[in-house]
Amino acid sequence: MATLRTISPVDGSVFVERPLASDAEAEAALARSAKAQREWRAVPLAQRATLLSSFVDKFVAKRDDIALELTWQMGRPIRYTPGEVRGFEERARTMIALAPQALADIDVGPKDGFRRFIRRDPVGVVLVVAPWNYPYLTAVNSVVPALMAGNSVLLKHAQQTPLCAERFAQAGKEAGLPDGLLQFIHTSHETTAKLIKHDGLAHVAFTGSVPGGRAMEEAAKGRFIGVGLELGGKDPAYVRADANIDHAVENLVDGAFFNSGQSCCGIERIYVHEKLYDRFVEGAAALTRKYVLDDPTKPDTTLGPVVRTAAADFVREQIKDAVAAGARALVDEKAFAASKPGTPYLAPQVLIGVDHTMRVMTEESFGPVVGIMKVKSDDEAVALMNDSEFGLTAAIWTADADAAIAIGDRVETGTWFMNRCDYLDPALSWTGVKNSGRGVTLSALGYDHLTRPKSFHLRVALG
Repeated sequence: MATLRTISPVDGSVFVERPLASDAEAEAALARSAKAQREWRAVPLAQRATLLSSFVDKFVAKRDDIALELTWQMGRPIRYTPGEVRGFEERARTMIALAPQALADIDVGPKDGFRRFIRRDPVGVVLVVAPWNYPYLTAVNSVVPALMAGNSVLLKHAQQTPLCAERFAQAGKEAGLPDGLLQFIHTSHETTAKLIKHDGLAHVAFTGSVPGGRAMEEAAKGRFIGVGLELGGKDPAYVRADANIDHAVENLVDGAFFNSGQSCCGIERIYVHEKLYDRFVEGAAALTRKYVLDDPTKPDTTLGPVVRTAAADFVREQIKDAVAAGARALVDEKAFAASKPGTPYLAPQVLIGVDHTMRVMTEESFGPVVGIMKVKSDDEAVALMNDSEFGLTAAIWTADADAAIAIGDRVETGTWFMNRCDYLDPALSWTGVKNSGRGVTLSALGYDHLTRPKSFHLRVALG
């Protein structure tokens, strides 16, 4: 029997072992899901909301155990992992509250002798394929609205965080969700592809890499089903000449290094107006040097390991290549005793003297490194921000909201921030452009991709 093994980046131990579902077991789970969905779609919306609110309550009640498990599975410091439970709760409750508005019949207006409206039908069985870096926050974006809309969910998490999928299912069972409605499944890539090809599956919500997104599309080829893709980014920030420099430094260093830089919407490149450049660089480097890189189960640790040694080596190579091409590293790696080659423990790094010929400014890093470039104008900043294959989020630091809106209109991105970054407001749509993917989660618009419109055209007056 094939087995899933999760190697903890904390100490290299095997933290989780689980059998992988066979093709037959996966197909049986899909059949249970389809049966549950046929019954669930008839449950009134208010009753769904009550059950799913209880699901959230049951999940949040286990926050301490969930936080510690998450630290061991993917390495985020224990001082921060409880925040993911808080974010889960915020998004889940927001999507539950938005459902009556988002799922209401659409009245298209009066017409003599007719009654006309558009109803939103659930699509059926939804497969949610979630990543390891924010396993609860990414999954909840689709799981809760899918269920609120009358669908059932099969949840597959990355092999680094299998306990997260199990936590979802456990909370659902404790809340009294119908059997088969919310199931976890541990599968190989091959079995996952077979599930997507199966006629019983109606929608795929995937968060992960660009190659992973292509694999999802290939598996769904010819199925004519919805495939939502959130594929990461190389997210930029622009510090304008009128920015509050201290606020920009504090926010952007956190935006670059929180979760060891392993965030799809984390800041990976910064453009600073020449008037503020020297002050910003000095402040950013000084603040970065204050991180405590250590065992993430210790309460004082502020920077944990990246997910695996290969990921750390990838970032090390990006830094090495940039320095060889003329960049300057501002942080002494030796000052971080835990940062050692051959381990996933990697010191944070700030690079200057960078440009877009360097991999570190164009290739997704997904680690604790950020490059900073000097610019002379808004136009130059916009051109550099748009010079990317990605477009998930982008941010500006400025005192001028009108200027922020005007500049944001020119930037190719799914979300545009002013004076903040690396955050999802569940009332706003979460989407990307270019290689950051397609589709929408969160907000009322997130329900559009988990339902199909059905028009009712009723002649009510015969004459």
